[in-house]
Amino acid sequence: MDPVTRSQASGAPVEAVCPPPDEATLRWVEQCLGPGSKVKMVRPLTGGTRHANHALLVESRSGHPHRLVLRRWTLPDQTAGQEFSPEREIAALALLAGCRLPTPELVAADPAGAYCDAPALLVTRLIGHPPNPGTEELSEYLIQMSAALLGVHSLSGAATMPPYLPYNRLRERVPPAHATRPELWEQAFELAARPAPEARPHFIHRDYQPDNTLWSYGRLTGVVDWSSASYGPIGVDIAQMRCSLALRYGLSAADAFLDSFDRVSGGYVHDPYWDLRSVLDLLAQPDERHLGRACIPLLEAHLAGSLARLGVAV
Repeated sequence: MDPVTRSQASGAPVEAVCPPPDEATLRWVEQCLGPGSKVKMVRPLTGGTRHANHALLVESRSGHPHRLVLRRWTLPDQTAGQEFSPEREIAALALLAGCRLPTPELVAADPAGAYCDAPALLVTRLIGHPPNPGTEELSEYLIQMSAALLGVHSLSGAATMPPYLPYNRLRERVPPAHATRPELWEQAFELAARPAPEARPHFIHRDYQPDNTLWSYGRLTGVVDWSSASYGPIGVDIAQMRCSLALRYGLSAADAFLDSFDRVSGGYVHDPYWDLRSVLDLLAQPDERHLGRACIPLLEAHLAGSLARLGVAV
């Protein structure tokens, strides 16, 4: 059985309606695979707020099966500017072709939606499933997720990617509705508004978190969803993973990931400024599942630890 994955899910997956591709879009897919090709299976992939993602099985005229993912930018404002645009992901996948890390390969693109019902990319589908390690397995998972970043951050040509920009531009500085310690959020807003620490820019995933990794039998088989890839500080990727791990497994997992990355990189000094930014970015996301009443205590504990590391009394 083909693995059911969230492989192309976006940064904060939710159970959302995934509109199916129309007939014209499926005909485009067939044409991209050559005369006589037929779409044999279309299955929605769970999660995602920025894309509609479907696993496809396409059979060529010779009978050869192609396992693909169709990614469509179905929200009307998604292709405005550089953020989350199909062109951004196309550029990222082109650079990643030179990386040993398994990543989707671009098969075809309709970035303007000229042939499809929305701007679309057709990419190869990687094997694997999102991680669900037990406590005893988590350490090995963290090591592998740390090591995967080394090849990403060392990619040449990174300066051709759009520069990193925080999602939360701090135009509104309002704590989430269920905040129990609003003073923490106010302190975080104040510090995040200061100039970012100087850091050498690299190619970064920008949305590096467990749900954007794939696994098979305890082995990392791929990293997906490169629509936010940027040219920016390594700390952005580290902080995003730390925030996601804190919400899923607790603060100790976030700290363990930092220790793992320090070991595999041969020495890394993390600035907690990026942890503040990763938490505050959640306030600017369309998906607010991480800002519910049950999640707020973990986020506030994560904020408190980051503020303390920055020398702020909490």
